[in-house]
Amino acid sequence: MNQQFAAEALTGGQQGAQAATLAGRRAAASRSAYLAPTCRGQNFYDIDRGLQGLLDLYMEPALRTHLAPHLQDLGGLAGGRLDELAAIADRHTPVLHPRDAFGRDEEWIEAHPAYREMEEIGFGRFGIHAMCHRAGVLDWPAPMPPIAKYAFHYLFAQAEFGLLCPINLTDSSSELVDRFGSAEIRDRYLPGMWTQNRDELLRAAQFMTEKVGGSDAGAAELLATRDGDAWRLWGEKWFCSNVDAEVAVLLARPEGAGPGGKGLGLFLMPKFLEDGSRNAYRVVRLKDKLGSRSMPSGEILFDGAVAYQLGELDRGMKQMLVMVNSSRISHLTRAAGMMRRCLNEAMTASRHRNAFGRAVIEHPLQRRQLMKLMVPTEQALSILMYAAALSGEPEGDAGVEAVLRMLTPIAKYRACRDNVTVATGAMEARGGNGYIEDFPNARLVRDAHLGLIWEGTSNINALDAVQRAVGKVGAHRALRDDLVERLDAAQGLPGQFRTRLGNGIAEAVRFAEEVAAAPENERFCRLAAGQLYHATTAALLAVEGLRLAAAQGDASRLLLSRFVLEHRMQASRPLSLSALAWEDEATSLLLGGDPVPLAAAEPLLVA
Repeated sequence: MNQQFAAEALTGGQQGAQAATLAGRRAAASRSAYLAPTCRGQNFYDIDRGLQGLLDLYMEPALRTHLAPHLQDLGGLAGGRLDELAAIADRHTPVLHPRDAFGRDEEWIEAHPAYREMEEIGFGRFGIHAMCHRAGVLDWPAPMPPIAKYAFHYLFAQAEFGLLCPINLTDSSSELVDRFGSAEIRDRYLPGMWTQNRDELLRAAQFMTEKVGGSDAGAAELLATRDGDAWRLWGEKWFCSNVDAEVAVLLARPEGAGPGGKGLGLFLMPKFLEDGSRNAYRVVRLKDKLGSRSMPSGEILFDGAVAYQLGELDRGMKQMLVMVNSSRISHLTRAAGMMRRCLNEAMTASRHRNAFGRAVIEHPLQRRQLMKLMVPTEQALSILMYAAALSGEPEGDAGVEAVLRMLTPIAKYRACRDNVTVATGAMEARGGNGYIEDFPNARLVRDAHLGLIWEGTSNINALDAVQRAVGKVGAHRALRDDLVERLDAAQGLPGQFRTRLGNGIAEAVRFAEEVAAAPENERFCRLAAGQLYHATTAALLAVEGLRLAAAQGDASRLLLSRFVLEHRMQASRPLSLSALAWEDEATSLLLGGDPVPLAAAEPLLVA
């Protein structure tokens, strides 16, 4: 009996020792190896073959060579320190202090040091806000074309979304001051708006939204009364991003002006007057936002604030709309960058997470879901590079201006909507951890939704695209002609596939014209705008794929072009397994991560 008890005691002791090994710190750490890592620690430029290839196609070679190490530098920061700062600033949101310690109404906004460090990276280190306006940024001897700043925006957005609003607002507001300000106003404010010295920098904002207006900016009620050479502002603005900026551009209605957008003037309002005193406006409260939490947005009351006229008083709205293309491309850029981060996170999670005995990425259904993230991500990058390159063309080219007039509303509409879908899909790919704020997915989902609202909701952009750009300007014809010309110049594209692309463009154009022909067709504007976007990106992907196959041996974008035709265009497809068989091989090529030989891609375009 004693031997039996001893044996049982020994067995119990062994079990207790084994149980202890399952509960210790080392055991917990070892089980963490089952969790998929994030993309933090990677260089977001180095791993982005799509960006590198398209910059080779769309950017002037000398500038491309010069910027490569700077883009690589930002890519490393976006995957490292900038990503860390963004997570911290998202948790530690700005705080409004209504009064100073002595009870004076000198409200100030306290931002976390992480946000200030991000400002130093965006404004100071890279000068993203100034690189298109003056020489010397990143040692380039002239102002850079817009495609340069959008490449930096794209990488920056993969780590931090909120700060790109102040960066873009400072950039675009300085353009308005430069175009429409008097010589005195330009001399007083532009050096500060274009400096990289944080102690001298004048960050800018654009205060447009009022309670009465929303998307209808023409209903604005903010009153401007003349005071000598300046004006004074009375009223309020309801949603003001970058609310603690040193200068703000805004729309107000001069006293005695008529109603609607034609009665609005454009003004520049400084935070501090020339004697150093605070201007007569108050930040009443900060918005508690779903996303973009690092950047302060608030509500403002104007109690006779001093402002300076920009341009003609009866052309304020039209002058403001000068910036609409660049603003929409900026939103497209942020959506494209965020989708890239989401896709990278989904791929990383799928490659490193095992389920039912094999990596998640090896499961056929998950592979199909990953393609649903990859296709819109690459569509957005293609239309971004296309729009960015065109926006750098000299002013006065009616054809280019018409293409951009059509391109920017459809791109802003569709890419920002796709960003929400891709962010949600990437969160699902990570599973439960994707829903936890410790991982990047939750913030990406929250931030993605703001793109649907800024610079016009989906409805506003779709209406502008179809009822105005198509119905009133006929800009769709310039876009069609440019795409057809690019396809005609694409040597080596299989004839049957070329015909499908051409038919897709023609059908999208025809449908947009039909919708634009009558007001009662308004309900189809979003569908028409989306089809123009998909037809455009299918053509761009095909042309880019051929060029990159010839230059770099990578025809990936050719395959992506067919995915757009098959899955995103409103074309009837036979729902049969045989008709979908080509996707298996195409998916394996695209998810493999290696360049796709043209010889492997071509048969899959017509299979």
